[in-house]
Amino acid sequence: MRRILALVLAALMLLSMAACASSTTATPAATETTASTETTETTETADTPATGVEDGVLTVGMECAYAPYNWTQMDDSNGAVPISNVPGAYANGYDVMIAKKICEANGWKLEIVSSAWDSLCPAVQSGTMDANIAGQSMTADRMNEVDMAGPYYYATIVVLTTKDSQYANAASIADLAGGTCTSQSGTIWYDSCLPQIENTNLLAPADSAPAMIMQLQTGAVDYVCTDMPTALAAIAKDDNLVILNFSGTDGDFQFATEEERAENVNIGISVQKGRPLRSE
Repeated sequence: MRRILALVLAALMLLSMAACASSTTATPAATETTASTETTETTETADTPATGVEDGVLTVGMECAYAPYNWTQMDDSNGAVPISNVPGAYANGYDVMIAKKICEANGWKLEIVSSAWDSLCPAVQSGTMDANIAGQSMTADRMNEVDMAGPYYYATIVVLTTKDSQYANAASIADLAGGTCTSQSGTIWYDSCLPQIENTNLLAPADSAPAMIMQLQTGAVDYVCTDMPTALAAIAKDDNLVILNFSGTDGDFQFATEEERAENVNIGISVQKGRPLRSE
């Protein structure tokens, strides 16, 4: 038997392929260094319940709007998979590639379901989804709600602004003081990072990554906080955007411990608590 974590390393081999994929609605961009994880083999005992994908179909939730992790396109090019609850639409991206590799290793069929970001964890908790592979950080709060395997990716936290912004040359978060900003709801970027900037006008969170980027492009905000993959995907589509990366400097976003910082950049796969996915 293999836990879902035991398949993550194999799935990483496909990440570079995903970076070359093209899309009608989103463009994947160059990536940061992928996580290196140890593969562990576990043996079930006689009293371990047979839980997981009993029907042979791995139902995976994702936004299908969070490039380069996942996005929607209107054909099956570059290995895209149909979105079961959006007729005629297909999902692609790093998360889809990982889901496909997991299914190949277990002999499962794959079902991709498009879901709002805030509905992902509740869907896993209720059993509507077998797993979420959706660019989710492995935070302590999230892991109180679900079990998580990984990380399969490390995603540096950055700020995204426009080239003509007064903040375009900011060298630290201190230089962002007084700006109007936002980020996506239910993320560490909105809940913990942006509040560290002094005297900001923090607007209500955006429902999705595209909505967050739209607020920046339309001038509703001066900058947004996100992760490097999302920022790279955004600038690949709009060359008027610029990334501010303060990582490794004293001017970066601060966390109480290095462990807390790590958990907020580790991207993992969420499953229902106490219910690991198994092949049989």
